[in-house]
Amino acid sequence: MTETKNLPIAVIGAGPIGLAATANLVERGLEALLFEAGPHVAASMRDWGHVKLFTPWSYLIDPASRRLLEANTDWQAPQGSSTPYAKALVEQVCDPLAAIERIATGIRLNHKVISVAKDGHDRMKNGVRDKAPFMIVAETPDGPRRYLARAVIDTSGTWTTPNPLGAGGVLADGEREHQERIRYGIPDVLGRERTRYAGKRTLVVGSGHSAIGSVLSLVELAEQTPGTLVAWSIRNRDPRKLWGGGEADEIVERGKLGSRVAEAVHSGAVPLLAGLSISAIREREGDLEVLDIDGEAQIVVDEIIVATGSRPDLEMLRELRIELDVSTEAARRLGPMIDPNFHSCGTVEPHGFVELKHPEEGFFVAGMKSYGRAPTFLLRTGYEQVRSIVAHLAGDDEAANRSELILPETGVCSTSLAFDAPTSEPAAMA
Repeated sequence: MTETKNLPIAVIGAGPIGLAATANLVERGLEALLFEAGPHVAASMRDWGHVKLFTPWSYLIDPASRRLLEANTDWQAPQGSSTPYAKALVEQVCDPLAAIERIATGIRLNHKVISVAKDGHDRMKNGVRDKAPFMIVAETPDGPRRYLARAVIDTSGTWTTPNPLGAGGVLADGEREHQERIRYGIPDVLGRERTRYAGKRTLVVGSGHSAIGSVLSLVELAEQTPGTLVAWSIRNRDPRKLWGGGEADEIVERGKLGSRVAEAVHSGAVPLLAGLSISAIREREGDLEVLDIDGEAQIVVDEIIVATGSRPDLEMLRELRIELDVSTEAARRLGPMIDPNFHSCGTVEPHGFVELKHPEEGFFVAGMKSYGRAPTFLLRTGYEQVRSIVAHLAGDDEAANRSELILPETGVCSTSLAFDAPTSEPAAMA
């Protein structure tokens, strides 16, 4: 059997958290292999590069990454008080970090990890499981490839596995058939996808900040392009938390979103369909008709934007022994700490390798994926997670157990929404 101590540590996903994990590994003299499914690092974040982040630069740069950049390049840190767009974080931090030789040599682009297992051991087999290395199978341009690693940090995120449109966490009837008119996530309404929504009737589904951002972009598009209409549906019948902390929110940009969307709804620019659980969509004379769980048509549109959150891809971990919280699908110890029914990002306690570990020794999930379905994640939390994990893997448990995380205490990260009563009539968009 291969000596695991001579193997690299694998990091899955080359977004900001995966790069931070790699920076921590390199800083401690540990060999890292960084797998990225896309053709560039931070491929998922590039998809929503047009989105303005909540937190200023001071919360967005990983300390280990900063040290490597300052020591190996002429990089200048962006100003800490400004709040950038996601594209700026990619271009000003992720790209230059990935170009540092000690990190670049370990990056494997266009390598989509499809399976992580213990070499020679399926989920049921005990054998010499604790001594066996991890076997990573990746789809590459040259076909499937296998890699061995002594430990694995999964930072692959949840962006590519969005929740469906339908109520109850399942696809709505007709959702798969009408994929060409449904967009998941945060489309660039005012930029590269402008022609898709200009002059159209669009329904935005979801109650988090991704939905709010799309609603506000469509409102702006409607001011510029006649015939553009937007409606917004949420499942909660009592959405009073939608507007968030407003001016009281310590994360200023997040507070501004809530205030702006409240004004849009109260002014009548955006019809709000509260309490709408969608069961089906069907085509009617070229339009999309949206039905509730009673089979009643609620609205007719041209396009639908689904911003109902994401979920972790657990299929790739099927042969590992992992323990998940039954509601959030986060690590079992972490789940109760981040459950959005009880916590916002400001009330999540600092946590590290202890809360993130699984029965499979040497395997950790970090970053957005570590939160499962909970939407309360902030980048700075992920940076602290991988700092602790890497310290543990390096045998420095004093550092691994030390908390170095400081976050804003006020405000909410994702909310259920805001209106005194739901609408009871189908929404008109003509």
